[in-house]
Amino acid sequence: MSSTFRIAVINDELGQDFGRACEVIAGEFGLGWIELRGMWNKNLLRLDSKEVEEARHVLEKYKLRVTDIASPLFKVDWPGAPKSKFSPIGDQFHADFTYDQQDEVLERSIELAKVFQTDRVRCFDFWRLVDQSPYRTAMNERLLAAAGAAGKKGITLLLENEPACNSATASEAVKVLAAVQSPYLMLNWDPGNAASRGEIAYPGGYALLPKNRIGHCHCKDVMKKTDGGEYEWAAMGRGIIDWTGQFAALKRDGYQLAVSLETHWRGAGTPEESTRQSWAGMKAQLQKAGAF
Repeated sequence: MSSTFRIAVINDELGQDFGRACEVIAGEFGLGWIELRGMWNKNLLRLDSKEVEEARHVLEKYKLRVTDIASPLFKVDWPGAPKSKFSPIGDQFHADFTYDQQDEVLERSIELAKVFQTDRVRCFDFWRLVDQSPYRTAMNERLLAAAGAAGKKGITLLLENEPACNSATASEAVKVLAAVQSPYLMLNWDPGNAASRGEIAYPGGYALLPKNRIGHCHCKDVMKKTDGGEYEWAAMGRGIIDWTGQFAALKRDGYQLAVSLETHWRGAGTPEESTRQSWAGMKAQLQKAGAF
């Protein structure tokens, strides 16, 4: 299908059966791109050599190209800071790496990026602190060093604005981008994550972003809970984000990289059906935006 963007789906949002996920993305959805995070009840970084080779064969079978490695890099507590209330008990997306393992996480992520023929690796900026200011300079230095190491191997890091991490919104992310002046650190812009923190992701948040530093985009929607308090995930097109406007703005601003569906919403009963319904909403919005 012809599009302004590299339209993709994060594979494990559909389920842990990698073959089935690829079948749906390529066959049913008609897409040519996929974002890799985990499969077969393992985080991607935990796959052994035989599993990596099997994943490569599946991708070749369905003629899918990889947008990026959705690594958990730096999704850990910052050492010496108070423990974050967002620091999970147990793993997230089958990842349970420690701070001391982050060099290994980076190295493995770069290795997998080469294997799966992509030049992008997703990262974060540590579990969210009540007051990040005493540690922010050191965090930025850590990001800069990691970006430099990745850049030497032809890899760009994609910092995701994540509500459980220190850069949750566009307004927070732009400060980090300004402080970390590396061509190898770009933003994984996630309007859904920003909106879940109360930011008007589009047009407000997006207007703040340096457009030449957007290297990836995650697509999911949110809505206010019925009690009017917290936010909850919604199928694309059923929430509060103006995704048609966001897609049109990305197209207008010359963005030609990934827009990757990260459903998160599970209201249709199963991950596959929920992703199917979210894709229907996303496709309609891309078409309205003239980007599909």
